[in-house]
Amino acid sequence: MRLLIQRVKEARVSIGGEIYSHIGSGLLIFVGIEASDGDEDIEWLCRKVAALRVFADEAGVMNLDVQQTGGEIMVVSQFTLHASTRKGNRPSYIRSAPEAVSRPLYERFVSRLRQVAGREVATGVFGADMQVSLVNDGPVTIWIDSKNRE
Repeated sequence: MRLLIQRVKEARVSIGGEIYSHIGSGLLIFVGIEASDGDEDIEWLCRKVAALRVFADEAGVMNLDVQQTGGEIMVVSQFTLHASTRKGNRPSYIRSAPEAVSRPLYERFVSRLRQVAGREVATGVFGADMQVSLVNDGPVTIWIDSKNRE
């Protein structure tokens, strides 16, 4: 499971020209799921995200997590996080899990993140054609891969 996390001043998801969800200051998390992902990946990532210290403390040092700042969280599914560009110029998405696998894992990720972070989690619509807009704060962008726990 791969996450692309952006610290944002605000983010929104629009579908068909209508705003579906919106958050203020917090974390926008794009989630890519592959067939080998499971509950262990979800648990590790949710705990990592909830404790990720990317918000400034009173000294201006990134030392606070989203819970400590009262920040909001938005999660958006994005199968293209597993794109392979090894051969040719057209990305391959063969590592991305099919919907029958990825949708339930995505839903479990969102549900578990709500529990671990102790707050509501805004979402997009799984599989929809979404327009995501954001104001990246910093910019701060973090890449986390549950198969490569660096």
